[in-house]
Amino acid sequence: MSNQPQIRIPATYLRGGTSKGVFFHAPDLPAAGPARDAILLRVLGSPDPYGKQIDGLGNASSSTSKAVILSKSTRPGHDVDYLFGQVSIDQSFIDWSGNCGNLSAAVGPCAIHLGLVAVPQDGTCTVRTVRIWQANTAKTIVAHVPITNGQVQETGDFALDGVTFPAAEVPLEFMEPADGEGAMFPTGNVVDDLDVPGVGTFKATLINAGIPTIFLNAADIGCTGCELQGDVNEDQAALARFEAIRAWGAVKMGLINQVSEAATRQHTPKVAFVAPPKDYVSSSGKPVKAADVDLLVRALSMGKLHHAMMGTAAVAIGTAAGVPGTLVNLAAGGGGRHAVPRSVVFGHPSGTLRVGAEAKQENGQWVVTKALMSRSARILMEGWVRVPAEVLSQNSL
Repeated sequence: MSNQPQIRIPATYLRGGTSKGVFFHAPDLPAAGPARDAILLRVLGSPDPYGKQIDGLGNASSSTSKAVILSKSTRPGHDVDYLFGQVSIDQSFIDWSGNCGNLSAAVGPCAIHLGLVAVPQDGTCTVRTVRIWQANTAKTIVAHVPITNGQVQETGDFALDGVTFPAAEVPLEFMEPADGEGAMFPTGNVVDDLDVPGVGTFKATLINAGIPTIFLNAADIGCTGCELQGDVNEDQAALARFEAIRAWGAVKMGLINQVSEAATRQHTPKVAFVAPPKDYVSSSGKPVKAADVDLLVRALSMGKLHHAMMGTAAVAIGTAAGVPGTLVNLAAGGGGRHAVPRSVVFGHPSGTLRVGAEAKQENGQWVVTKALMSRSARILMEGWVRVPAEVLSQNSL
């Protein structure tokens, strides 16, 4: 048993959208490798066989077991580099394969807070546009951060379903959001037949936009599209089916070569299911009327139904809605005025969200120039995280 004192590392704890994460300045951590991963795992309280992350800052959900590393960008036309790690709750594993769209809203405010992005102090600046290089996906995100008297404005009246209290709005633009791992539609089709041995064959839209996502029709998998977390997360057989769909979809998308590799790529792809509008009651008890939404969407993250919607999956939803013939587009009404909507409002377990995208065809291929949505962000705590010293000594290179 080691009697060494704990080491302390500067960190900032933020909410971004409907997620929370621990943010670090890159020079305060070891270089990429086992030592850095070990520190981040310990900070969040993973791996925890109890699944609670009691001995760390994680809150036992995919939305709250997240780490972010920021650095001043040397890339032309960018202010800050943003690296995201999805920290497994019960395994000694960090998935670096994708972005967190919700925490993207906190990157600009945190970068300003850390002094990585300058803001005029004379009160003339009311919005600081922060150009973010998303290092996981090699994409640009543009955040429009509200400024008051030379400081990030965090309070406001922007309400976001899934977040209890209002805050200041942070509009985001995800530039050319098709994932860097291949074509926007990796199979070349907007709808495929996805064969999942032992489970069935399903119509699926496989898309790389925001984050690789597999869209299914809710009715095809025995769902309504009105499900809340308890309806899915307490059904182990359903979760197993979704994981099988995710694994075989990852193979079909070319993200992995064998189904067995899905276990080491938990963050991507996502699985989501869509349905036409229906009345339902959100997790807060707020009624959602069919007339107020274009479609319903539910999505799984890290093997569980998400309590609201991942920001990157929202980008995928907006993008797919803008391409005629996808399952998302069809669930939103297809044809007519919905053929290529610039934005859609979708219902999720916590309420509703509007997301927009600009899609067009170039040389017979669909491309999206940008996707747009608004989130909010707030610093919850700042200071130092403490980690037992042996974590670093045992994992030093």
